[in-house]
Amino acid sequence: MKIGYARVSTINQDLETQKELLKQEGCEKVYVEQVTGTSTKPRQKLKSMLDHVREGDEVIVTKIDRLARSIIDLNKIVQELNSKGVRVRFIKDNMEFKAGEEQNSMQTLLFNVLGSFAQFEADLIRERTSEGRERAKKQGKHLGRKGKDPKDIQKALNLYDKRKQNNLSVNDISKMTGVPRSTIYHELHKITD
Repeated sequence: MKIGYARVSTINQDLETQKELLKQEGCEKVYVEQVTGTSTKPRQKLKSMLDHVREGDEVIVTKIDRLARSIIDLNKIVQELNSKGVRVRFIKDNMEFKAGEEQNSMQTLLFNVLGSFAQFEADLIRERTSEGRERAKKQGKHLGRKGKDPKDIQKALNLYDKRKQNNLSVNDISKMTGVPRSTIYHELHKITD
């Protein structure tokens, strides 16, 4: 059975191109997920695929960095698949790893070099993000969600108390004050407990 695996790290990345390529390769089942490739722990679809594959299956991935962005994880995943008797093929990298077959030394070198570049790229992104965060902190820029002004929250609670006489819904109060409904309910819950 031909099984595809497609992954993107962010919402802005395109999964459709990967899925289309995998279908063109004849994949009968495609595991798709949106999660970082730097770790295998949160990747539930990858885990499901690894549990599902059987001897004689072929796992097809569009590119090496879609399977993993850590050279250690990449080698571990491919070795695990090969040990189950599963062939692994990377379309755009034109590489194939067959179970029980001695690998071409040049292909193994290229595989590790490409995997290292994927890991290097992920590390660079992490470093740049961290540097940007530190720079923003030093400049006094607020990071994360902006908290609501306590005055706005109090105004929302006051309107909530008078909602029946003013014929207001929680949605109306939220729109008027800019305080999210969840915050209004959270604050009300604190008062009633």
